[in-house]
Amino acid sequence: MTDTTWQKSSYSASSNECVEIRTTHGLVELRESDEGHLTLPTTPAHFAAFLQAAKAGEFDHHAQAAVVLSRT
Repeated sequence: MTDTTWQKSSYSASSNECVEIRTTHGLVELRESDEGHLTLPTTPAHFAAFLQAAKAGEFDHHAQAAVVLSRT
């Protein structure tokens, strides 16, 4: 695994409120672009499992709960 620079989704456009990702020293690191000094390291296997779960909709109920809370 080659070290990379921070990357963000093309859906973020020029916004500074997005999640960025890179690989470094055999790990995957995540951070919020507006809080660049805070990083979350994880293994490639754990990150792949997270992505698969997100694509399968396993976390969708969190988004739905946030919409309900924002309406109250």
